[in-house]
Amino acid sequence: MKKNYAVIGLGLFGGSIVDTLVEHGQEVLVIDEKEELVEQYRDIATSAVVADAQNELALKQLDIGNFDNVFISIATDIEASIMATMICKELGVKHLICKAENKRHARVLKRLGADEIIQPERDMGRRIALHTMDPKIIGDLKLSGTLSVAELEMSNDDLTEKSLNDLDLTNRYGITLIAVSRADKSDTFIAKQDTVLHDNDIITVIGDQAAVEKFEKLATEE
Repeated sequence: MKKNYAVIGLGLFGGSIVDTLVEHGQEVLVIDEKEELVEQYRDIATSAVVADAQNELALKQLDIGNFDNVFISIATDIEASIMATMICKELGVKHLICKAENKRHARVLKRLGADEIIQPERDMGRRIALHTMDPKIIGDLKLSGTLSVAELEMSNDDLTEKSLNDLDLTNRYGITLIAVSRADKSDTFIAKQDTVLHDNDIITVIGDQAAVEKFEKLATEE
């Protein structure tokens, strides 16, 4: 479904978000106070604006409060990140995703009302460590609160060659299976109740972090 997005801060992290959104056909407004960074996205994003994210009038004129999702990716300038978060919440942003520099920064952003907080270096470090310990755990991302998303390779015979309806993952394990990618890469699709899981399928699950971690261990057993 097509939504509108705004990305404030065009460093490596923010630029990656913009590139991904554009690749998927989304409408994206990009904002940065550095003109040279904005110029790089002039022909890529839907709109590219040079503006100070700490300037409430500037964000109000850009109608930031009517965007479905706003990313604030200026974590290294903590003061600017905090001010931009405050302004965006006051202007009524529906869903605000903020990059945090550290735990203390994350706590402040949470108190200010950020809907999701991301610490890329921490999250990537977790993914790499988990994958190194068990290569079948392909990806693991902690979201806001205790919610987690994980991508893993099925290898437990007790959970394969059965439909999701039969497995009843939500009631039995407290997780929801979102998507399935066949082992031979022939197909990737949104899971349905009649979807049958096969050995070596790559699945994406979401749920409480503890439940996801417990299911990861079970699903990747051989």
